[in-house]
Amino acid sequence: MRAVVLNGYGGPEVMAVQELPDLQAGPEEVVVDIAATAVNRADLLQRIGRYPQPGPKPEHEIPGLEFAGRVGSVGPRVTAWKVGDAVMGILAGGGYASQVTIHERQAIAVPVGVDVADAAAIPEVWLTAWDALVLQGGLGPGGVALVHGGASGVGTAAIQIARWAGARVVVTCSAGKIDRCLALGADAAVDYRGGDVLAAVREVSGGRGVDAVLDVVGGENLDLNLDALALKGRIVQVGTMGEASAPLALGKLMMKRASLIGTVLRARPLEEKAALAQRFAKELLPAFADGRFRPVIDRRFPLAEIGAAHDYVATNANVGKVVIDI
Repeated sequence: MRAVVLNGYGGPEVMAVQELPDLQAGPEEVVVDIAATAVNRADLLQRIGRYPQPGPKPEHEIPGLEFAGRVGSVGPRVTAWKVGDAVMGILAGGGYASQVTIHERQAIAVPVGVDVADAAAIPEVWLTAWDALVLQGGLGPGGVALVHGGASGVGTAAIQIARWAGARVVVTCSAGKIDRCLALGADAAVDYRGGDVLAAVREVSGGRGVDAVLDVVGGENLDLNLDALALKGRIVQVGTMGEASAPLALGKLMMKRASLIGTVLRARPLEEKAALAQRFAKELLPAFADGRFRPVIDRRFPLAEIGAAHDYVATNANVGKVVIDI
């Protein structure tokens, strides 16, 4: 199989496409022939040595947190899938390759009507946004959400999920991406460099505040998030693209009886990931099939140009996902 291997840590030059032995399925695993993967911010951090893959260090360190492709072979105890099935899923690593192994219960069917290669833009960000806003953030009908990084992969998924959940949504983004966020269904989009986020929150929520915040930035956003919250609101921190630490105004947290929740997908054990994948398949896949949801893809690169793809993501120019065609 072909795979992007990290030969050290640093700039894009540490990534090299290599030929490695083909993979074999374990008893309850499937081998997937990957059609496409996608670049996530975590991949850039892993490349520079700041976000290692959980568990023992593998012989060949291959980045990549998601995939979409077709089942190439199955283990002897696999019952859910057969060779040729189109599947997608999240990974702790290994997605930048032409093959991957995954437990059968972690695999998710590619939605009807979505091309297999386009489905690579779904797993990581849609699972993250749904888990953060709905499962942990408690967002539901009549609610209001604040989503930072509204034009990111997670943000473009979160906008659509909030509307599907019957909620309204305010997002922050750069000025040049405001129209794109509004077109996806955001009720308000505010320039994060100087726009009045709290004014937008007051207008959309009728002065009540937001029920859930999805924050991929961290740092100075924490105090803003507390100010934006409604009573008993929840802040769900899924990333730290800004600063990884910030002062916490405990008085604001207490007076609003608010919750601050930290979460990641990558380090969760198999049982948690499998349960999340199965619930996602049951509850959200129908909305892809009938057109209520759609993956947002900004640009595509071939595997051989993975360095250029990382450079592009680092510029923050993308709206939605950057897909890597295998």
